[in-house]
Amino acid sequence: MKTIEKFTNFIGVKASYLIPVMTIMMVIVIISRYFFGIGRTGMQELVMYFHAVVFLGSAGFVFNKDEHVRVDIFYRDSSKQHKKFINLICGVIFLLPVIIFIAFYSLDLIVMAWSIKEISTEAGGLPFVYIQKSLIFLFPLTLMLALCNFILKKPWK
Repeated sequence: MKTIEKFTNFIGVKASYLIPVMTIMMVIVIISRYFFGIGRTGMQELVMYFHAVVFLGSAGFVFNKDEHVRVDIFYRDSSKQHKKFINLICGVIFLLPVIIFIAFYSLDLIVMAWSIKEISTEAGGLPFVYIQKSLIFLFPLTLMLALCNFILKKPWK
């Protein structure tokens, strides 16, 4: 149980280190384009790759920390135990099907991208679109691990 949580937290924390890097890179892209008239398509696409790592890789980490987005109007005044039980029920009813759906349908896309070694359609773009598409699988992977970790903690007790 602790291993699963440590793994998802490790991915989330390491992914968050890319946020300042993305910011600096985007500033460079903007300055290059608007002040020097130089396009940096490859760097701009790399920012999108990093954004994918941050967003998709941090999903399990955020779930582990119980900081995910939700509407608390139904149970904001409930006990901690009741909130855990509701999170368990909603996780199984809503989150699990989303995880399965995304994992199942992303596999074909990822396999196809790798089979043709998909590259960017932009001039000066990166030739690694297949790697970016592989990052899609981080989302269901980290969320499934986080949900399993949550269930193993026995929130109904």
